[in-house]
Amino acid sequence: MNSRPLTLTVASVVVAVEGLAALALGGYVAVETVIGKPSDLASSIFVAAFGILVGAGLLWVAWGVLQVFRWTRGPGVVTQIFALPVAITLIQSQQYAYGIPLVVAAAIALVTLLAPQSTKALMGEDGQSSSPPR
Repeated sequence: MNSRPLTLTVASVVVAVEGLAALALGGYVAVETVIGKPSDLASSIFVAAFGILVGAGLLWVAWGVLQVFRWTRGPGVVTQIFALPVAITLIQSQQYAYGIPLVVAAAIALVTLLAPQSTKALMGEDGQSSSPPR
């Protein structure tokens, strides 16, 4: 395992928190679907499953970032790029309690995943990994 810079530790924590939030929200929708009376059962099941799968995927990426696996940078960055428009939409709809933390988390994750120290740890000295992909 390569040495892990602080930037990757921070990125891992932020992505893990996002994953836990998505997992919790998906689980909440699942429980509400089972015990409540959703107006659209198929949509409720889809939203619950999507939240749970996204949460589990983000936790997997966070674990990979913590292990300094090269493959984790792409999914981590793409997730944050998708999170930013969601956060901005939440802020524009005056859902500040959700939008502001999400934009802050996405910005922190992007900065730490793309930091020079992270690039060096994940990709090697010159940006080209000499070891086989993990």
